[in-house]
Amino acid sequence: MLSEKGKYASATENRRFVWAEIIWPLILEINDVAFSLKRYQQKRDEVRIKKNVTITVTSRGLVSLMQKGIIRKEKNIYSIHFKLIPYMRLRATCDYATAIHEVRIK
Repeated sequence: MLSEKGKYASATENRRFVWAEIIWPLILEINDVAFSLKRYQQKRDEVRIKKNVTITVTSRGLVSLMQKGIIRKEKNIYSIHFKLIPYMRLRATCDYATAIHEVRIK
């Protein structure tokens, strides 16, 4: 018998995973606020193999991050929210909770 998580719990888990394992490490690795779709896919595939997760988890997580406004997409370029740039410049840890808090501050 499957005990599935609720829709919102799964979405949050996917967002957290993609942010912590793919997006933020990629941002620090390239030291830039923006990255190409191809660069994202390379990092995603590397993490998927290492962590043994499905492409569905990473796809849903990325879309969910965009819906929350943490990530923006224009054509084939993704970028982080401008309020997260100081964290990148400092090469600081920016977990999902910090990212969502910074983006949500009015």
